[in-house]
Amino acid sequence: MKDLLFEPIRIHGLEIKNRIFMPAMHMNMAVNHEVTDQLVDFYAERARGGAGLISVGYATVDEMSGSATNIGAHKDEFIPGLARLAEAIKENGARASVQISHSGRYNFSFFLDGKQAVAPSAVASRMTKETPRELGLDEVKEIIENFGQAALRVKKAGYDAVEVLSATGYLISQFLSEVTNKRADEYGGSFDNRMRFGLDVMRAIKKATGDDFPLVVRINGNEYMPGGLGRKELQEYARNLVSVGVDTICVNVGWHEARVPQIVAEVPRGVFAYLARGIKEAVDVPVIASHRINDPDLAREMIGDGLCDMVALGRSLIADPYLPEKARTGREGEIVHCIACAQGCFDNLFKLKPVECLCNPRAGHERETHAVKAKDPKKVMVIGGGAAGMSAAAAAADIGHEVTIYEKADRLGGQLHLAGAPPGREEFVQLAKDLQSQLVARGVKIVLNQQVDLLMVEKEKPDAAIIATGAVPITLPIPGADLPHVVQAWDVLEGKVRTGRRVVIIGGGAVGMETALLLAEKGTLSGDALKFLLLNNAEAPEDLYELASRGTKKVVLLEMIAKIGKDIGKSTRWPMLQDADRAGIEMRTAAKALEITDSSVKIETGSGVEEIPADTVVLAAGSKAYNPLQEALEKKGVSLQVVGDAMTPAKAFEAVHQGFAAGRSV
Repeated sequence: MKDLLFEPIRIHGLEIKNRIFMPAMHMNMAVNHEVTDQLVDFYAERARGGAGLISVGYATVDEMSGSATNIGAHKDEFIPGLARLAEAIKENGARASVQISHSGRYNFSFFLDGKQAVAPSAVASRMTKETPRELGLDEVKEIIENFGQAALRVKKAGYDAVEVLSATGYLISQFLSEVTNKRADEYGGSFDNRMRFGLDVMRAIKKATGDDFPLVVRINGNEYMPGGLGRKELQEYARNLVSVGVDTICVNVGWHEARVPQIVAEVPRGVFAYLARGIKEAVDVPVIASHRINDPDLAREMIGDGLCDMVALGRSLIADPYLPEKARTGREGEIVHCIACAQGCFDNLFKLKPVECLCNPRAGHERETHAVKAKDPKKVMVIGGGAAGMSAAAAAADIGHEVTIYEKADRLGGQLHLAGAPPGREEFVQLAKDLQSQLVARGVKIVLNQQVDLLMVEKEKPDAAIIATGAVPITLPIPGADLPHVVQAWDVLEGKVRTGRRVVIIGGGAVGMETALLLAEKGTLSGDALKFLLLNNAEAPEDLYELASRGTKKVVLLEMIAKIGKDIGKSTRWPMLQDADRAGIEMRTAAKALEITDSSVKIETGSGVEEIPADTVVLAAGSKAYNPLQEALEKKGVSLQVVGDAMTPAKAFEAVHQGFAAGRSV
């Protein structure tokens, strides 16, 4: 049987070797709009990894359309850099495209030297907290022409196709939607008028580049914006795009301002494929599905079921650039899946840093982290099999060392299993499995159920040791913390303890929030149950919503400071808070726990002292490093490094990256 994922496909005469499309993503790797070595190295690696078509960008069409960290396509002086990037992609086996766009009201004034962003209408942006300036009609015409000229530069630079971003709330979306388009001229009012800007952009591109140059357009399948465009209107837009010469439609979901989660782990794999299906049924050109597609079998199923013709794997190829080649050659067990944590990709963008990856420490650092075999291979002992330890072991094995990893539990993964316990966070467990598969593929010896002590180290006589023994939870020094109904959050997440109906969680950081969401889910309808009851009209939809979102426990989350989830990444925090609110979790900030009694928790707030009833009290007050071996090994003169929580408790991102750096430096 043919592998659907690796059947060639043609886009307006352009043959692509497989159905895997790497969509354009903000990388923050350009400098003053110029292509950098970092960008070239990043995309060359993804081309070597087997992607069929790679789109880079987005790239700017004029001075107001993006920031200096976006690739430039608005001046001829950027063509040589664009050409260098195209050559790196194509010579490594992939087809190359550039996505061009204009951010409109999504641009920040500090990216524009204090100038006001421009848009169809002066409607404030919730993302930037700024109000743009309305474009004059002559400016609208100029931007349309700028799109055409930018596309021509893309063609001159040697790319195989050009892509236009007509989604996500950027300028073309802003013209399309009544949410942001309040114009009274030919580009506002009726849906036909609001489509005009996007269609005129495509006409300008075809005029500038010729009919033979493939044009891909990324559109929303649903804006998910109150008062915005839904599926049916966007299907009509897709039909109109094809009528003016668009050759392929890539289906995106939602605006940046939308309150429907799109990129985080709680979003089920492939859930938005129904939107691609709707577009595919409306047009006769290839359709690409996107968002949360991180596994080859899922991709094959979507293509085989007729939901799409190609799949967009963006962050999946950041996490593992060789996913396509591993799938093609029957090594799918070696794939490192994107876990949709957003810690290194989207969260880095908010910090104005280049994109990195929790799962792949080499992402964005391809050149300087290329594995060079050690001249003097060593016997390396890695003590601790969590994220940091496994990352260290794999990195040390890559450069030729003989590595053994020891774990006192009966499985590898450590706190990744805790992070993967709450609903919608299961991808962290997948990461534990993937990291273990990397060890197996590299021939690392794995020893489970083994507590390492000084005697064992002396017996094994390693040339180097890496301590990755993790952390242990903190017990709060407050009266009543030793009562029998007081438990640790880690034990709740691991399913080691039962909790009563009324639960008070002390500690509103990531672990406290994850524990609250896990407990709030108890007693709710499962996805299968919800579908069964809905399809059989067993209950009213509004009642099913309530039964699916409200569980049987009353959960109160206490935090001493003024903010819940301070240690949670920006991309993940808001959906978790939204879930907590929907589940009825009571979140109390600036609340200090004074005492735990047999039936309550006494707290102090700005209003005074009060008691909260509790059948179970859960401690989620943080953790401390667990590192019993370092001092003894140092006294014995063992060459060692300490990584992850064994050094300082932090996020999984830091653990993986620290482990990788330690393994490489042995």
